[in-house]
Amino acid sequence: MKMFLTQTNGLFSRIYEQEQFSIEDCARLLAQAAVGEGNIYIKGFNEMESVTIEALNGAEPFLNAQLLTDINAVTDADRVLLITRFSNDKEAIDLAEKLVASHIPFAAISGKLKSETNDLQNLADVHIHTSLLKPMLPTETGDRVCFPSSMTALFIYHCIKLAFDDIMEEY
Repeated sequence: MKMFLTQTNGLFSRIYEQEQFSIEDCARLLAQAAVGEGNIYIKGFNEMESVTIEALNGAEPFLNAQLLTDINAVTDADRVLLITRFSNDKEAIDLAEKLVASHIPFAAISGKLKSETNDLQNLADVHIHTSLLKPMLPTETGDRVCFPSSMTALFIYHCIKLAFDDIMEEY
């Protein structure tokens, strides 16, 4: 557990150091909908639905946030936040391509994989890298375990929410 704590602290520190400007950009992008006549739609894929649940049902819900269930209901006044484990997630890319085709600005949170094709980091207006691409802890057999993807995404989400709330307070 101590090794996990050390690795997690290092991961969160790395995200803060490397992604703080992208986090602020994401908060500004989402705030555009909140100060205008739009909604903020959130879609988490697989375990990343935890971010959606936190944003909608947590102790401090995200202002103007809604679950993205119908892409046809989203307008150019709205903003979207997509969250997935890796930037090459096919389902997330399909949705991102539809958003791009509809000229709907969106941000994405995912582990940035090297890709020669369209992926979330290339499609999104703002991409935040989770810095989590493989399990964190080595085992005695040489394998690796502990891939806290949803915990990492929730950390990033809370950083976005703090920046967003600051923007809305100033507005």
